[in-house]
Amino acid sequence: MKIAVAGKGGAGKTTVSGTVARHLSRAGHSVLALDADTNPMLGISLGVGPEETYRLLAVRQGLDDGTIEHQQSVEALVEAFGVDAPDGVRLVVALREARADPGCICCGVTPQQLLGELEGEGRTVVCDMEAGVGAIVRAGKADVVLVVVEPSVKSINVGARVVAAAAEAQTEVIVVANRVRGEADLEAIRAELGDCETAVVPEDPVIARADVEGCAPIDIDSGAPGVSALSVLAERLVAQPAQA
Repeated sequence: MKIAVAGKGGAGKTTVSGTVARHLSRAGHSVLALDADTNPMLGISLGVGPEETYRLLAVRQGLDDGTIEHQQSVEALVEAFGVDAPDGVRLVVALREARADPGCICCGVTPQQLLGELEGEGRTVVCDMEAGVGAIVRAGKADVVLVVVEPSVKSINVGARVVAAAAEAQTEVIVVANRVRGEADLEAIRAELGDCETAVVPEDPVIARADVEGCAPIDIDSGAPGVSALSVLAERLVAQPAQA
C-alpha cells in the first residue's frame, strides 16, 4: 500500500506521517517512510533525531560533489541513501531532481515519480508530500491520500483543494482533522470537507512538546490522546486497505 500525506505547510502532516509509520511498523508491517517535502524533517518525527536527519540532507550535496556514489535502481537508492528508524521503519529522503540528462536513477526523477516507482506490494510506503496542492496533483500513484487539516481558514482552504485534486485522480481520501480543540473546530472542518471520511486528532501537549524537543511524539507517550488517535488511523488503513 502507498499512503500519501498532504496538506498545507504547518498543518502537522510530518507528525502524522511519522507517527502513522511507527504505529504500522509496531503492528508488524514492513514500512518505508519517504520524505518528499522540500523541507524534509520526517526523520525527526520518526525519532531518528535531528543529527541523523540532517545527515540525510547532506547526501544531496555528496552526490553533487562526487563523494557519494550514484545509484541505478530505486531499491539500490533505498538501501544506499536510507536509514533505519525506530521500530524497523526505513527512512529515505527523496533526493532526486528532474534533470535533462541525469545519467542515473537517483538524480533522474521527481519525488512524485519516486513514489510511483517504489514497490507497494509486501510493504507500506508512507510518503510525506511537499506542502500545498501541486504535489498531490502530480502524485497519482498513491492508494490513499491523508489530507491533514487544522482548524484554520487557510488550512481548510488548502485541504479542500487537495481533496478535489485527489478525487479527480480517483484516489481514496481520508481527512485528518488535526489539533482539534473542541466541537467548533471539528464543525469548521466538516463544513467544507464533511463528505469525506474523517479521522480526528485532538490538540495534544505531547505532540507540541515533541516539536519543541525535536523527537517523536510516540517516544514521549504512546498513549497520549493525539498519538493514540493516529494509532487508530493506522489500524483503519491496514484493516480496510485502499484499492488503487
